Amino acid sequence: TLATQTDYRDGEAQTDPYSPEYIVRSASVPEILTLATLTWGHGLPAGQAEMEIIDRIREKRAWEAALPPMDSPSNVAKRLKMMEAMERKEWAYREEEIDKLQKVRMEVFKKLLQRREENQSKLNTVRLKNQWQNHQKAKEEKMRKIHHDCALMLRKLIAKRKNWMGKLERRDIIKEYNDFSSQTYAPLSRIGFFPDDNSDYYVVKNFYLNTFAGLCELEESVQHSVSQIKNKISIPKCALTTTGYIRKSRRLEAVLAQVHQ
Repeated sequence: TLATQTDYRDGEAQTDPYSPEYIVRSASVPEILTLATLTWGHGLPAGQAEMEIIDRIREKRAWEAALPPMDSPSNVAKRLKMMEAMERKEWAYREEEIDKLQKVRMEVFKKLLQRREENQSKLNTVRLKNQWQNHQKAKEEKMRKIHHDCALMLRKLIAKRKNWMGKLERRDIIKEYNDFSSQTYAPLSRIGFFPDDNSDYYVVKNFYLNTFAGLCELEESVQHSVSQIKNKISIPKCALTTTGYIRKSRRLEAVLAQVHQ
């Protein structure tokens, strides 16, 4: 009741068919020898086109057998007439094959052209999309600049509207120092103030601190008692335990004594 089956059928694992050797008898022409040009993968197994070739070969052999012998002038004329008719028929068949081949090639050519047009249309679509995106970016940049210029002009108009009579206003020092965004606290660089230019103005430059000779002179001018460091050990007011800690009761007594004083 159990069986195994491989992933491939027998036909896919089969090699080319075996063709044994053969011997042809004298004065005999087997029909199968006319198909000796057909091999496995090149005409075999036979399809519709191969069957048409086999039928044409049979018709031609039957036509050759039906040709009259060349024993009289009338038979010769008849034979020539039959050969001319066969030749016209073969030319017509050849022209028909050429037409079929041309049609097949035309179909292949049409498919290639259609595929090329599709690829070209895709490239054109991508190119148009990129151009449209570039135009959109340029448009957005232009609109942003226009809005920026508009806001700048509005601020200028508002500033001019505050003093539309053109009167001179006195400087209000209290108002300037009260507003931390005024020119007093945050001057602008466009009016000629650059805070980084005078960054070294407040740096202390002293001869006694920046040079070795000044340090030596400063050391000589200072008294000897100043350079001597004296540390006094503070005596705890409360008695310490053997572990070095102050008891809570002793600390409380010290606090009460300090409060009493």
